[in-house]
Amino acid sequence: MNMTTYQVLTQEVNTAIASMEFPQHPQGLYEPIAYTLSLGGKRIRPVFMLLAAQLFNGHIEDIMDAAVSLEIFHNYTLLHDDLMDNADFRRGKPTVHKRWNNNTAILSGDAMFILSCKKMYNAVNHRCPQAMKVFLKTVMEVIEGQQYDMNFESRTDVSQEEYFEMIRLKTGVLISCALKMGALLGGASLAEAELMYQYGAQIGLAFQVQDDYLDTFGDVNVFGKSIGGDILEGKKTFLLINAFRKATATQKLQMLDWLERTNCEPQDKINFFTNMYTELGIPDDCNLCMRNCYEKANELLSQLHVNEDAKSELQTYSNILSFRNI
Repeated sequence: MNMTTYQVLTQEVNTAIASMEFPQHPQGLYEPIAYTLSLGGKRIRPVFMLLAAQLFNGHIEDIMDAAVSLEIFHNYTLLHDDLMDNADFRRGKPTVHKRWNNNTAILSGDAMFILSCKKMYNAVNHRCPQAMKVFLKTVMEVIEGQQYDMNFESRTDVSQEEYFEMIRLKTGVLISCALKMGALLGGASLAEAELMYQYGAQIGLAFQVQDDYLDTFGDVNVFGKSIGGDILEGKKTFLLINAFRKATATQKLQMLDWLERTNCEPQDKINFFTNMYTELGIPDDCNLCMRNCYEKANELLSQLHVNEDAKSELQTYSNILSFRNI
């Protein structure tokens, strides 16, 4: 089997998305969808699906519709997340609710979910029914994760275990889903597909911890959205939870005071928490957590007896994503 690199797979996914045609009417429904998908992104989930299929000698062309379907769904969740977070930018461009309005963001997002399901059904593969069950289970889990994330905003006692479960649902399961679906559609056994799912869970955890880190310490020109948004929204991130865990009593009171401030300059709040995280060594904690996850992921992958070149390509891609800009 000829092994395709993740760079080429990313290009093929982008080509497939760019070639999609949407109805012209009603323009107010479909134009924001085309706009959202045109903003780019790394196409992480569809590429993971295709890399997983490749492990088991799956044919990329037979799985591309399913891969694109997952990217449409992912962008639907981002569109609604941006609305719920009142975010101004996504990938350096105005979010849909800012460029249009809130109602448009809701309705176009709903349409994107339906389009993702239709695209999934178009995939040419006899194991599509199995893959669709994984997909729909994941959809519900992502929604549950978003609800937990909202619940945590009003709490200051969120444990690291609760946080890990929240991000497993909100972020991790979609990466797990991509890898398990790709494995199934590529011809893996159920046991092999489950190993891919667990591998994805570890990569997804590392990815979200990295995302938390970049929201505070990243470069806005690279990250694609405003830095410090999680701090201003009171999000219970890996950074904040571990800061409370490591802080002295005085530092905890200071953080609680700043969390409750509503009339301060936003940048002052961002600066306070950025300095506190640095003082407490939280960036190093982020790095250690990600490396532990990546080691666990590699242990799982080592149990698979598959195409070694394809396995190496998957490991390289996972490593690049897990340690981007840190």
